Amino acid sequence: MTIHLAQHYGMCFGVRDALRATHTAAQLEPLTVLGQLVHNPVVDAQMSRLGVKRGELDDLSSATTQRVVITAHGSAQSQRLRWERAGYQITDTSCPLVRKAHQALAVLVEEGYHPVIVGQRLHAEVKGLLGDWPHASVILTKAEAESLPPHLKLGIISQTTQPLDHVLNLVAMVKRQQPCSEVRFVDTVCHPTKQRQTAVEQLAQVCGLILVIGGRNSNNTRQLVEKASSLGVRARQIETPEELRPEWFSQVTDVGVTAGTSTLDETVRAVLDRLQTFNA
Repeated sequence: MTIHLAQHYGMCFGVRDALRATHTAAQLEPLTVLGQLVHNPVVDAQMSRLGVKRGELDDLSSATTQRVVITAHGSAQSQRLRWERAGYQITDTSCPLVRKAHQALAVLVEEGYHPVIVGQRLHAEVKGLLGDWPHASVILTKAEAESLPPHLKLGIISQTTQPLDHVLNLVAMVKRQQPCSEVRFVDTVCHPTKQRQTAVEQLAQVCGLILVIGGRNSNNTRQLVEKASSLGVRARQIETPEELRPEWFSQVTDVGVTAGTSTLDETVRAVLDRLQTFNA
């Protein structure tokens, strides 16, 4: 069995910076992370070992420490101000590319466009955007794009971890549904997401099975699984190497390995090591 590691996989710079900042802060004083720092249970376990507490961004009473951490998924400005006014000290680990999405939507609103977000309404990143622009529309499916209320000007951005081809399809659909509207799209899908999607396409050309490593509630990890499946390749998502099963690889000559942007480097290495034991 030949093991093919994706050209682009695993932890992105935004997640790496968020982990570094949180580790540093935890060594200096007690802190509470307001939500899940990144969508990965292995990281959750690390935070627990460091003594980091878990709170909720929309609940001031959930923090048991003076210092709180805004996660890599970002937050609304109004939420930051609420914590500051309550006397808490903030370590903000928001990904710069999530901040870019906030800025893009702000510009569209200032220019008179009705804001539209392509993404999952209950995802932390999208909830942060809605916190600043509660009147924004959120779409993710064909039906939602087709039923978008008419506006003279529509400004569309995307959750940073959505597949670009899906986003572009929805934008085209909105334009067809509202031909008299001015529709402006600003591409806020992050570069790491695009790279990992493209790398899966490359794996699919040579592999009969693709393993995708990452948290089950991680959107970009799940999208990698869906991409592989859409290309006709069998895909398995795992969070840890212990989930691997030898029978998956029966009659598989080429297996691809990739990982979501919140997956730790050591988890990927551990999966590769376990695969080698199967080979042996």
